[in-house]
Amino acid sequence: MITEKIMKLREKLDELISSNADYDAIYHVSIELDKLILDYYKEQNEVMFKKLKQKEGKA
Repeated sequence: MITEKIMKLREKLDELISSNADYDAIYHVSIELDKLILDYYKEQNEVMFKKLKQKEGKA
């Protein structure tokens, strides 16, 4: 789900840049994209830590 949002925002950002949109609009979308990417990596880290904890518990 979050990856779909990231892809859509990337497409929107690309469109804004290629159409020479207003800097503020590009900046706003860029910031939103950065936040989503950060959320994605936080989510991935949580999954990885859970897997590591499970692995340590079995060892």
